[in-house]
Amino acid sequence: MQELDIIILSNAQTPELRDLTCQAIETLLDSEDFNRIRFLIQVFESAETGTYNYPFCRTIFPKKPFNYNRYMNMGIKNGKAPFVCLCNNDLIFHRGWASAILKTLDKYPDLESVSPICEINHRERGIRPHTGTYMGYEVRKHVAGWCLFFKRCMLQKTGLLDERFRFWYADNDYANTLEKKQILHALVTDSKVDHLESQTLKTKTQREQLMLTTEERFFYECKWGSRSYFSYLNYKRKKFFQNSKL
Repeated sequence: MQELDIIILSNAQTPELRDLTCQAIETLLDSEDFNRIRFLIQVFESAETGTYNYPFCRTIFPKKPFNYNRYMNMGIKNGKAPFVCLCNNDLIFHRGWASAILKTLDKYPDLESVSPICEINHRERGIRPHTGTYMGYEVRKHVAGWCLFFKRCMLQKTGLLDERFRFWYADNDYANTLEKKQILHALVTDSKVDHLESQTLKTKTQREQLMLTTEERFFYECKWGSRSYFSYLNYKRKKFFQNSKL
């Protein structure tokens, strides 16, 4: 039996969002033969009033404020399986998605990180299911940030996720790190997991979404060379004084 650590982040502030997480778990559990593939599921529930324990999972209510990479790192450190999959909660897992990935990893031993195809997203990019394995690092084409599957041993090269990215640009940073470390990543079109496109994020106001994106963009540009560190510090200074006036 092959074991996989599955880490799902949820923010079920409404019954509808809770149902979304439950749908992801149900389709995940139905997607593979339990006698061949065992999912070790952790759900990190960030809803402030959360008390609901998801079935067939370990439900964790973090005490620290939401940080996408921090929560994922907590799940990674809790796990033990040789393979790790980082997931949004707005996913639908299709039959055989994990076994298709494992088969691809056997076929390409040097491949360490993959994403499954999302027919909703990849149709716009002209990529269809069952059309091969696409090597590369382009975000939303090869690197699907909503579902990242990798060998645990890869972390010996990359280290844990950079927790300075609380949400936005986390997938861009992941992709750049793989490319810099010359770690092969691919989109596996025989594996299908559909992404329902940020259903939780859509519940936030435009101002809240902007606050989530701006600082991450500044730091991302600083880290990967298109912006100076001085510029980033200057942004942080201005933000500090703006907040102090509130």
